[in-house]
Amino acid sequence: MRILLIEDNLTLCRSLAPMLEQQGFDVTLAHDGEEGLFYLLENCHDLVLLDRMLPGLDGTEVLRRAREAHCTTPVILLTALGTLEDRITGLDLGADDYIVKPFAFEELMARIRCICRRPRRITGQDCSFGDITFHMEESLLSCGAKTCSLSKRESSLLTLFLQNPRQTLPRSTILLRVWGPDADVESGNLDNYIHFLRRRLKSVGSTLELQTARGIGYRLTDQTKN
Repeated sequence: MRILLIEDNLTLCRSLAPMLEQQGFDVTLAHDGEEGLFYLLENCHDLVLLDRMLPGLDGTEVLRRAREAHCTTPVILLTALGTLEDRITGLDLGADDYIVKPFAFEELMARIRCICRRPRRITGQDCSFGDITFHMEESLLSCGAKTCSLSKRESSLLTLFLQNPRQTLPRSTILLRVWGPDADVESGNLDNYIHFLRRRLKSVGSTLELQTARGIGYRLTDQTKN
């Protein structure tokens, strides 16, 4: 699981990042609002820990711009501002949780586990990449004049790839995001659904390809751009 830590306190970063890595997380660091927003809008992280008081863009502005850009990555605000009004403001802007500094690492981990148990939010926006468009509300895949319907699991899987085009997604990340952290699912189920999605893409005549990264996972690529 990939965590983006947007925090300008270098001392906190030096202590928190190794602790998260010891729990098995892949941590990316950003130390100001503009850098953090750049990484956040790449949609390549599973969770964001966002300091509210940052140089450049403050945390609330980073969060506001990310949500306006339809970025649905879960965000936990980390801040010394702990009044009721502060918490309401952060949550209304789109934060998934709010934790006040100083905090115990055990509490942060509990909140991370809580967010991981939630289904990934999918907005009603259409997702497009290459020659396809996926209409989320209708679970309908289209390429030119051809269309086909997708199952709920196929829809979640395709959405994940469309949110992370050309990026190799590890098998563990895909299983976590599509099936959830508590699901008892065999790895072979993922291979079956990749096969189903490949057939769906072929049925609408798409040039997109779900490529296998041996020993790692899968990535969605546009063969016309290679």
